[in-house]
Amino acid sequence: MKKTNFKYVVFLLVLVMSLALVSCGSNSDADGGQDNDSKTENVAQLDEIIKRGTLKVGLSTFVPWAMLDKQGNLVGFEVDVAKQLAADMGVEVDFIQTKWSGIIPALLTGKFDIIIGGMSVTPERNISVNFTDAYEYSGQSIVANINRAPGLSSLEQLNSPDIVLAARTGSTSVAAIEQFLPEATVRLFDDEPQGVQELLNGRVDAWVSSFPFPQIQAEKYPDTLYIPIKPEIFSEEPISFAVRKGEHDFMNFLNNWIALKWGDGFLDTRYRYWFMGEEWMDQVDLSSE
Repeated sequence: MKKTNFKYVVFLLVLVMSLALVSCGSNSDADGGQDNDSKTENVAQLDEIIKRGTLKVGLSTFVPWAMLDKQGNLVGFEVDVAKQLAADMGVEVDFIQTKWSGIIPALLTGKFDIIIGGMSVTPERNISVNFTDAYEYSGQSIVANINRAPGLSSLEQLNSPDIVLAARTGSTSVAAIEQFLPEATVRLFDDEPQGVQELLNGRVDAWVSSFPFPQIQAEKYPDTLYIPIKPEIFSEEPISFAVRKGEHDFMNFLNNWIALKWGDGFLDTRYRYWFMGEEWMDQVDLSSE
């Protein structure tokens, strides 16, 4: 009797263990199914763009990244990059202009597929979005008012509570100021023309933004503005495309595209045209940018 009971107990234990293993296997299969579903969604994002026939690109105007020419058309380095990316995907490009301070929330809500807008990679932004490999590099520079802040020649002189710096809301210029010029007083503006007008009017001492915008302003208003520090770029940053998290196949395509365009010279050629040349300046009314 005892032997029978013992065998019965062992049998029950084996049965329970077998059921547990089956259950684990089912859960594993279920997880695998979720992974497959996730992968299907990721593939679907890229497929959706191809099927739609349009790549929706979010951007904001920054000289010379993206600007409006005198006919009201978008031109600039980012515009060339986005057009070439769309062409290589076999689709049209749809530019959606968005205020810089709200461009990441607009991406996350699906207003567009990708941000191609001179966006620097930062840890804070990377929490919300995924960044591709760098397709260009930018740097922060400074232009100052000759009359209000004469004779400045170093970051140390600019790093004072008596110095009022202006920058664009939500830009990495703000982070650069916090890192390199933490003692300075800061005023933020939603767009570049507004901030530069304050600089020209002598209501702020200097404007901080990505190269070469400060240099363009100094050349445009040589009697009022000047570049106070050498070298002109004091902080270098990688520039990347931003996409929603989880879009792994789209990211893979973009990273491979960037590698190819570095290799064939496209990115370097367009950078030299927009950042080192001046022939495009007649196309744009820089006073409105």
